[in-house]
Amino acid sequence: MNEKNHPSEAWDLVIQPNTPWWDLQLGDVWRYRDLMWMFVRRDFVSVYKQTILGPLWFFIQPLLTTSMFTLIFSNVAKLPTDGLPPMLFYLAGITPWNYFSTCLSKTSSTFVSNAHIFGKVYFPRLVTPLSIVISNLIQFAIQFVLFFGFFIYYLAKGEPMTPNWMGIILLIPALLALMALLGLGSGIVISSLTTKYRDFTFLVAFGVQLAMYATPVIYPTSMVPEKYRIWIDLNPMSPVIEAFRAVFLGGTIPWTGLGIATIVTTLFLFIGILLFKRVERDFMDTV
Repeated sequence: MNEKNHPSEAWDLVIQPNTPWWDLQLGDVWRYRDLMWMFVRRDFVSVYKQTILGPLWFFIQPLLTTSMFTLIFSNVAKLPTDGLPPMLFYLAGITPWNYFSTCLSKTSSTFVSNAHIFGKVYFPRLVTPLSIVISNLIQFAIQFVLFFGFFIYYLAKGEPMTPNWMGIILLIPALLALMALLGLGSGIVISSLTTKYRDFTFLVAFGVQLAMYATPVIYPTSMVPEKYRIWIDLNPMSPVIEAFRAVFLGGTIPWTGLGIATIVTTLFLFIGILLFKRVERDFMDTV
């Protein structure tokens, strides 16, 4: 085309195939926010679109999981719960863990699951994993209501709990943001690697389940032997689960662990976005 007849100023958007690695183009993500909200709705509706119980599964899944944990780990294995009701103790671990693990699992298949869309039309690819993280907030909100209902019930019964109400108001949003960014960062790192190495698809499925046992979801950190404590502390989700329990059920908030988790999350997110941007240029040749 003749540049004189079509000056660059006349176009609303210029698509450039080669951009510097440090140019993350986050402004494009904001301009396509309407598309992101469409993906949020799609992600939420499609999960239980052809089910009988629909969104009720958001309640049923944690209830069944918590009941199974109570039966096996509390009644059979006799694992301690620091004097707290087992049902509430396990729910306090499952609720935040479910949000993180779902974000990680779904964002890790971003390129493979959306190849049919990515190959047809341009939009910032980062919109897709962001929509997954946001849509999962709805699931977290529903399960949080379930947990909070049990929390109020046991609190009214006079169970030995010392909730930190100010901590609940101020810290829970921060913990939620930390889980979202950690799930997003680690998920898009795996998603970028999966375009060439499909082995990661199989590793994620049971890797998330194994990671749960390296996180104090079904046991308190007080029962972990000192020589193994470092492995628990290196897990960025461990202080998040501990802090979530501490503000509701009582205990010490692991500020040092949360600081380390924030640093690890920032690194994962930065590396993940850079990898994601690099892979999106030619992933259609390998997917």
